[in-house]
Amino acid sequence: MSNMIRGTLLGMTLALAVPLGAAQAQVNELKIMAPAAPGGGWDQTARSMQHALQTEKIVGNVQVMNVPGAGGTIGIAQFVNSSKGDPNALMVSGYVMVGAIITNKSPVDLSQVTPLARLTGEYEALVVPTSSPLKTMDDFVKVLKADPAKVSWAGGSAGGTDHITAGLIVKALGIEPSKLNYIAFSGGGESLASILGGKVTVGLNGLSEVEPQAKAGKLRILGVSSAQRLPGIDAPTFKEAGVDVEVQNWRMVAAAPGISAEQKKALLDVVEKMAKSATWQDTLKTKGWADTYLAGPEFEKQLAADIANTKVVLKDIGLTQ
Repeated sequence: MSNMIRGTLLGMTLALAVPLGAAQAQVNELKIMAPAAPGGGWDQTARSMQHALQTEKIVGNVQVMNVPGAGGTIGIAQFVNSSKGDPNALMVSGYVMVGAIITNKSPVDLSQVTPLARLTGEYEALVVPTSSPLKTMDDFVKVLKADPAKVSWAGGSAGGTDHITAGLIVKALGIEPSKLNYIAFSGGGESLASILGGKVTVGLNGLSEVEPQAKAGKLRILGVSSAQRLPGIDAPTFKEAGVDVEVQNWRMVAAAPGISAEQKKALLDVVEKMAKSATWQDTLKTKGWADTYLAGPEFEKQLAADIANTKVVLKDIGLTQ
């Protein structure tokens, strides 16, 4: 046997003996759970991921399934119990689930999944009807400090992002959180109608929900929960107005529990490619979603901080023990 043939055979043998590493791991198919009914924000996120991953040929086969109920806690329980160790399973989630897990006393929580990345985010807006005597954030703070119980807040479901933001605002101002007069509505539309109708003092909603009414001259935005002023929004941040609160109603994607480090890296690579793709960036612009992509250890740190802070706030406002 010639030296050339021996060398070729040896190379083939060594190649077969080397185990697949992280760089060689491939993701050829994905199942993405949206723990909510079709049409909502988590469902739209999952289906937008499906579209981007397949359009950009990052992953050839992507399926989306919906498991609605109880703020996502039914879905996460199914995901954890049925997808353990599955490197092809993903779940979309978000800040709303953090509150739902705590208030529903869910036995399954986000510590039992494998967080990958924050994908998008939306900021909260504090609004009043344009007929309101409250013209600025300073006006609102003065009224709130004078008599917190007389200030009524309209927002989404109890324990949701709007409610948490209200709790953080009163805490930041040194007001006893139990004095928060928050009126919860099941949907943004009902909350918005209450605000526009002057039935409450102020409202807290996602910016995208109130921006059209603000542009139409029906609502005044007193402040927003972003870190910096937002383009096209004529309102200060809460922090700029002296209220040390920053909140983002983010959406995330997580992998199944029990996957290997190599499998986690492969999924992180897939998600990063998708997040940077032209298709995904176009989707963000079309839907008006903020690109707040954050992955890996940095996101895990932010997630842990949000969970810890939310537990404190929900306890302070009397929703949990």
